[in-house]
Amino acid sequence: MMPRAAATVAAVLAAASPALAAESKWPNYREGDFIIKDYIFKSGEKLAELKIHYRTLGTPKKNAAGVIVNAVLLLQGNTGTGANWLRPSLADELFAPGEPLDAAEYFIVMPDAIGRGGSSKPSDGLRAKFPHYRYHDMVDINYRLIGEGLGIGHLRLVIGSSLGCMHSWMWVAMYPDLMDGMVGLSCQPVEISGRNWLMRRGAAEAIRHDPDYKDGNYDKNPTHYLYAAAGAYNTESPTRIQEMAPTKAAADALYEKRLADLAKGDANNQLYALESIMDYNPEPDLDKIKAKVLLINAAEDVANPPELGTVERAMKKVRDGRYVLIPAGPDTHGHFTHYYAAIWKPHLIEFMKALVPTKAAAR
Repeated sequence: MMPRAAATVAAVLAAASPALAAESKWPNYREGDFIIKDYIFKSGEKLAELKIHYRTLGTPKKNAAGVIVNAVLLLQGNTGTGANWLRPSLADELFAPGEPLDAAEYFIVMPDAIGRGGSSKPSDGLRAKFPHYRYHDMVDINYRLIGEGLGIGHLRLVIGSSLGCMHSWMWVAMYPDLMDGMVGLSCQPVEISGRNWLMRRGAAEAIRHDPDYKDGNYDKNPTHYLYAAAGAYNTESPTRIQEMAPTKAAADALYEKRLADLAKGDANNQLYALESIMDYNPEPDLDKIKAKVLLINAAEDVANPPELGTVERAMKKVRDGRYVLIPAGPDTHGHFTHYYAAIWKPHLIEFMKALVPTKAAAR
C-alpha cells in the first residue's frame, strides 16, 4: 500500500464536472486537482504549490482494508493532456462495455503531466523561473497523486504512450510491487541518444536561440522557432503524410495549419517538456521489474527505429516481458500508431488474459 497523505499535502477530488460531449458517455466521469505544497524537485528547486489536474472514470473497487484495487493508470504522450485517452480512436476501443478496459469494471485515472493542460507549468506565470522538472520528478508527482490523492493501493495496469510509455518503464522499476502489468506504446527502455536525442536537442536549441526568447522572460510568445517546427512532421507515417498532402498546394496548406496550431502553444512549456527527458535511462533497473510487461512499437516509427536492436537488448533483462512490432500498413500512423487502439488492441486483450489475478484484492 502506498504512503498516506502528509500534513503538507492537500488533495481535492472535484465533484462531477460538466463533461464534454465526448466524455459524458463514460460512467462517473470526474475531473479534479491534486495539490502538493512546497514540492522539492530533484534539482533542489521548490514550487510553493504544485497542481496536478486529472480525470477519472469508472467506479473504484476496494478490498477489505478499504484500498482501491481495480485502478488503471493511463499516461499521456508528450503533447496534449490526459484527455488524449478520450479520443474516440482510443476510448471507444478501450472503455466501452466488453472492451479490455471496460469502464464498468475498472477505475481509470488519466493525469495531465506537469507542464501540460491543467497541471502546473511555466506559462502559469513563473515562466523561466519555473523549476526544471525531469522524468523522475514527473513520475514521483503522479505516484503521490495515485496514493495520497486518490487512495489507490494497487494498480491493475499502467499503460503509457510515447512520453507515458517511458514513464511506464520507470514506474515498474521504481515501484515493482505496485502493479500487476505494464503496457508501453511507442518507446524504448533505454537512454535517449542518437537521432532521437539529436531531434530533441535541435528543437530545444531552436527555442532557446529564438531572438524573441529573451532567456524565457518574454512578454510575447516567440515565433521564429515555429517555422522549422511546423515542418518537422516525421513522427507521422510517411504514407499518411503523402495521403494528406499529395500535391505541393496540399502540403503548403498542411504546413500552414501546423504552424497555426503550434503558435497556440508556449515556448517555455515546450522547452521544459523537451528537456525533461534528460534523466531517462531505465535500462540499468530493468531486472528489478516484477510486473508482466508488454511493449508495442511501430516499424515505421522514426523516434524508435527497430533496426537499432536496442529494444531486443533491453528486453532480455525483463523477466516477464514481450515485445510486439507492428508492421507498416494501410492503417498505421508511424509513432502516432499508439492513438489507434484498433491496431494494437488484440495484443492488449491477449496480454490481459494472461495477467494473473491481483493479489491485492484479497487483502
